[in-house]
Amino acid sequence: MATIPGAMLDPAVFKAYDVRGVYPSEIDEEGAYAIGRAFVELFEPKRIAVGRDMRLSSPSMAAAATRGACDAGADVVDVGMIGTEMLYFAVGELGLDGGFTVTASHNPRQYTGMKIVRRGALPVGGDSGLLDVRDRALAAEWRDATPGRVEPVDVWPGYVDRVMSFIDVSAVKPLRVVVDAANGMAGAMLPPVLERLPVEAVRCFFEPDGSFPNHEPNPLLPENREFIVAKTREEGADLGVAFDGDADRCFFVDDGGEFVPGDFVTALFAESVLAKEPGAKIIYDVRASWAVPETIERLGGVPLINRVGHAFIKERMRKDGAAFGGEVSGHYYFRDFSQADSGTIPFLLMLELISRRGRKLSEILRPFREHYFITGEINTPVQDVALKLQELKERYEGEARISHLDGISVDADDWHFNVRPSNTEPLLRLNLEALSEPLMEQKRDEVLALIRS
Repeated sequence: MATIPGAMLDPAVFKAYDVRGVYPSEIDEEGAYAIGRAFVELFEPKRIAVGRDMRLSSPSMAAAATRGACDAGADVVDVGMIGTEMLYFAVGELGLDGGFTVTASHNPRQYTGMKIVRRGALPVGGDSGLLDVRDRALAAEWRDATPGRVEPVDVWPGYVDRVMSFIDVSAVKPLRVVVDAANGMAGAMLPPVLERLPVEAVRCFFEPDGSFPNHEPNPLLPENREFIVAKTREEGADLGVAFDGDADRCFFVDDGGEFVPGDFVTALFAESVLAKEPGAKIIYDVRASWAVPETIERLGGVPLINRVGHAFIKERMRKDGAAFGGEVSGHYYFRDFSQADSGTIPFLLMLELISRRGRKLSEILRPFREHYFITGEINTPVQDVALKLQELKERYEGEARISHLDGISVDADDWHFNVRPSNTEPLLRLNLEALSEPLMEQKRDEVLALIRS
């Protein structure tokens, strides 16, 4: 059965790490059918998991993708409405050959998409088969197969047990925590977790609603953090936590309502991981603050720098047997969770960490904030990405150490930066750090002037 003529599947929806586009003008149900069918024809899995998020288009998109997978001959384990990390859990725990979940993560309401994995919850991305899926889906020249069956499976109890196993619940104190689920999947995922914790949770926007009536589910944008910052202060809470749409990322604000950068969170979790597993290897990305490798080394761990992106980090975790990995963007990866990223496990680890330290999070973070001064990510549209990267290299050659692991990284003794191109648009992304605030501001302005000249 070929896709219906007029099916909508824009080749541009196939991104570096997943499928994402506007529904139904860039991708519709027939496009989802074609992707589901192409994935199975290409990778030839016997059994796969299919899930979906709470977006308004997700039920029909997931049904179409399931039909495509079955028509190609795979049996489908239907795991229903889930957070993305629950797909990783299902594929790993049930020993499946792969799967996909229909989600557009943190994108605005008009988007849909898919995150696809193969056996072991390994991502299928631009470098690992997604472009082949694209080509086969667009060709829509299907081979005959005996259709597979669909079997609903409830993965929730096992998932909750697994994430709870990452902490000692008896160590968690009755903290007051504000949680912003942003009408995304965290609103469904967290209640069974919170039931097992002694914390007092102020639950905000817990009703899964794909129209996102309160704000977009993207806490990386400052305008979407205004609520959690104000609410944490208003409630006098110990911690504020905001989740993205598919709940595989969480973002923290401290007891004063100040946002905690992802690299500082990685450094804190590295301390927790190394307390439980001395000498462990920990992965961090090229954008990160020096707080991360210096903390890992100080505590006897092995810091491993890596290029940005979940496909690259998951591969490196397997290759080097790393216990934990963290990205500036709020993705945190755990060896004992199919080497995959989770939003719930970091939330639990932070509760345990604050409880064990017996101090406010703002006090725990003070040594980092007093020593490391970071710009956060600053994006600049440029006409010629390659030319700008070359200009940066020529400007700082001889003055600092230069590497090209991901974009360009320039390291001097008391400041450093990384500039890397966006995967999807003609942008350069700058992350810069210095060991004093005036130096950070001076170097930030200097590098930005070069990029924008």
